[in-house]
Amino acid sequence: MQIIETEDAFKALIEDIKTTTSGYKDPLAFGIARVDLGQLNVDKSLQATYPIINWDENFGSAAIFIKALSEQGIEIDFTQDEVVCNINLAFLKSCLNAFTPYSDEAHGDAHKNIQVISALYSQIINNGSLEGEFKVCFLFEDAPCQSVEATYLKLYALSLAKVGLRELNLNGAFGALPNVAWSNGQPIELDYLREFEIELKLANEYPHIDFIDKFPRFLQHIIPADNTRILDTSKVRFGAQLAAGTTVMPGASYINFNAGTTGSVMVEGRISSSAIVGDGSDVGGGASILGVLSGTDGNPISIGKNCLLGANSVCGIPLGDGCIIDAGLAILEGTKVGIYPEELKKIMEVNTNANMVGEVFKAKQLSFFSGLHFRQNSMTGEITVSRSTREIKLNADLH
Repeated sequence: MQIIETEDAFKALIEDIKTTTSGYKDPLAFGIARVDLGQLNVDKSLQATYPIINWDENFGSAAIFIKALSEQGIEIDFTQDEVVCNINLAFLKSCLNAFTPYSDEAHGDAHKNIQVISALYSQIINNGSLEGEFKVCFLFEDAPCQSVEATYLKLYALSLAKVGLRELNLNGAFGALPNVAWSNGQPIELDYLREFEIELKLANEYPHIDFIDKFPRFLQHIIPADNTRILDTSKVRFGAQLAAGTTVMPGASYINFNAGTTGSVMVEGRISSSAIVGDGSDVGGGASILGVLSGTDGNPISIGKNCLLGANSVCGIPLGDGCIIDAGLAILEGTKVGIYPEELKKIMEVNTNANMVGEVFKAKQLSFFSGLHFRQNSMTGEITVSRSTREIKLNADLH
């Protein structure tokens, strides 16, 4: 592309690209990534790191990227769900020419795509690059994951809260991502370690392996809010979503991918995949919120605001606001609970859309109810539910 001098000329170029490119459509998401390639299989992507991602936004930049690829002989098939292309210095130069009217403004929070292009251009000029080390990825549909690059783009969207939890199609993610050894944030092929084990160990170059998994850790890719604390990097998986003010303590805590918090939450237990915890809630030490594969019949669990899951409790039903499960209790969908008439009346006053009759219920019947307190009679073993009278408040100094 020739150097574009004015903003009007840039807008005209975008319109021309969209009207003259066969089958053109705006991508759902796109971004430029640095890709870690295999040590043995040098054409195999192990991890994709995106400085920024674009989700349902910045379509002008997407059009420029598509035009720059076309000039390199790479035509985008807009019928594909995802497209991943290698990029080179010529691609970057072409983009910079098009972005000229905005180049002086590209700093801070403005024109992040231009900042990426400019920084990468300087880096390659100074240090060079490997074939396939830098790629641009487009998502045109939210379909099952096929590539490492597209899967990471979706995981970034979740962890950056560009989309809500449970809103993305993550089918195929485990098949798309390779199982690798992670050492200081870098992925290493297991086949490479096996083939060169003798040489690496004798040379004292065998890497320190932090863990083996398909997913990296949250903090390898995401910078959290200033008032968010994660006391052990292993406790949050990439693809989790943590609202500002969340505190994740060490020990039995864990937050899986496509799970997380919507406000300030104390996490000392496990938030399984697809589980969501509301603002002001406390997931006590060793408490566990079941995931969709853990006995909930595939129904994802949400915990409302200002709830308390006591130490070593288990929650297998969705809860509304202001609920308490006492320490050590397992409340599953089929758990039988008793509600005395006077307590049932109080509960119905809070949950006005419910119509409950009787004294014994399955816990599943109380799904999404607010103001519940699950407790166990230490003499009889009976699990009962009463109207919660305790207000759950987190320590403001800690969040």
